[in-house]
Amino acid sequence: MLKRLFPTTKLIKSKPPHFTKIPTQMEVEVKLRLPNSQSHQKLSNLLSPFHTTTLIQENIFFDTPTTTLAVSNAAFRLRFYNLDSYAVLSFKSKPELTQGISRVEEHEEPIDPSLARSFLTDPNGLLGLSNKSQIMEKLKGEFGVDELICLGGFKNVRGVYDWKGLKLEVDETVYDFGVCYEIECESKEPERDKELIEGLLMENGIDFVYSDINKFGVFMSGKLPSK
Repeated sequence: MLKRLFPTTKLIKSKPPHFTKIPTQMEVEVKLRLPNSQSHQKLSNLLSPFHTTTLIQENIFFDTPTTTLAVSNAAFRLRFYNLDSYAVLSFKSKPELTQGISRVEEHEEPIDPSLARSFLTDPNGLLGLSNKSQIMEKLKGEFGVDELICLGGFKNVRGVYDWKGLKLEVDETVYDFGVCYEIECESKEPERDKELIEGLLMENGIDFVYSDINKFGVFMSGKLPSK
């Protein structure tokens, strides 16, 4: 398992500028869940000629002691890439996931990974970023966040493939309670692209179902999605 979870090929090394602000946008993705490691490996092998990179992601979530954000159907996260090569602060809200198509409002800001690591043991240190971070301004102003705790998180190994003009992301997500497999594709034409991906899977005998819960939802539920 360890060899599969921590591949060493084509890891991204670049760092975004510190606290460069990125505007809020609507993220639209196709999300299809794979039933097991065999399906994940079969798909990875099939797409290997189109492989562009592998991303090792560590996702850590924060909320108030009374889970103000989760109750509001929102998620506040730090994501570390490739053993702290770089990190991103993100806030997602208003998620919708229907028939394998996800829509969620997303705001992201790059952050220095060393600084980001310090917040795992000092979550309230994030509150001091409000004069530099639009996300923290939003959390304090719109949600009244004045105290944060670390909820923990999960790791994800993402294989990225350039296939027929689509950026396919094949995920192996490791929770404390098990492993889940998924294929994602950010899209401006999700219905069309979902049909293409479904065709790829069906033509090659790879089982799948439409994802009906996002990764944060799985994490918060404490159990893997039903087959």
